[in-house]
Amino acid sequence: MKPQETVDFHIRWSWYNVSRMYNSKASEFGGSMSIGYALLNIDKDGTPSTKLGPKMGMEARSLTRMIKTLEKNGWIEKKEDFKDKRMVNLHLTEEGQKMRNKSRNYVIEFNKKIQEEINSNDLKTCFNVLNKVNKIIDSNNIF
Repeated sequence: MKPQETVDFHIRWSWYNVSRMYNSKASEFGGSMSIGYALLNIDKDGTPSTKLGPKMGMEARSLTRMIKTLEKNGWIEKKEDFKDKRMVNLHLTEEGQKMRNKSRNYVIEFNKKIQEEINSNDLKTCFNVLNKVNKIIDSNNIF
């Protein structure tokens, strides 16, 4: 089977292009696609650090490095939860909110362009296929 005939080739190829596009734009502001995604997943009222990883599908080790980078750049701050002192919530700083808005605008712009170029039935079919692929993978009945 040629790579172009496999499902994973097309998914990986598309994801690589999306990732490259976002990283290229984010690098202009000292960020990355992953950092933008993290900023988009931090709620305005704060997000517990333990909840951010699952929201993003990231492991704790990678997330810890990213949180340190976000803090170092002044985009987030950690605050003790006022109800449960054992928990730490991540909050966007004013600068982090600006970066979040930039990230959000790029995501919206990209999606608008895709929706202009690809009709809604084709997009719906794409989403249905990808959901089925994920269900097959999640069922663990592949190998």
